[in-house]
Amino acid sequence: MQNIRLDTQRLTIRQFSQQDAQGYFRLLNNPQVHCFVSEKLESIEQARDKIQEISKIQDGSELAVCLKETGEFIGTLFGLWEGDTFSVCWNFLSDYQGKGYAYEAAKAYLNFLFGQMNARRIYAYVEDYNLRSQHLCEKLGMRREGVFKEYISFVTQPDGTPVYENTMQYAILKKEWNGSNPLD
Repeated sequence: MQNIRLDTQRLTIRQFSQQDAQGYFRLLNNPQVHCFVSEKLESIEQARDKIQEISKIQDGSELAVCLKETGEFIGTLFGLWEGDTFSVCWNFLSDYQGKGYAYEAAKAYLNFLFGQMNARRIYAYVEDYNLRSQHLCEKLGMRREGVFKEYISFVTQPDGTPVYENTMQYAILKKEWNGSNPLD
């Protein structure tokens, strides 16, 4: 597949480049959501190395979200293919949360995955404390399919014991997705 570029009213969604290193480092130096702890970066050099690696991926599974006007990196969209099913994640710098960017980016991403990549089903895992991501899934038309009690641990207590989190699964099928939403 050629370079991927999705444009929305305010955003450009594209493959990573080295110009994203500083923002990417800010995003993953101290992850706000526990599921991103394994992605934690300790240095700008680690960010550059990781971007060098993921900039080669051309299947739409790791994309940078940037402001269209300035090109400034503000977040990521990424996921994992499992046959015709795709798990999707999003992660945005705190300065850009609550401004509708995640919805704008995720909607374009789902359109891309269903329309160009022929995904049949898209799902997301969301921790029970991450109310913004739960709301985003619902705004995208995804349904909550279940809750996994004490499902997984990404962090530990000070004594080293795991902190298990309740995780919700949201999903939507291609036949349910029409790319528009009455909440727009």
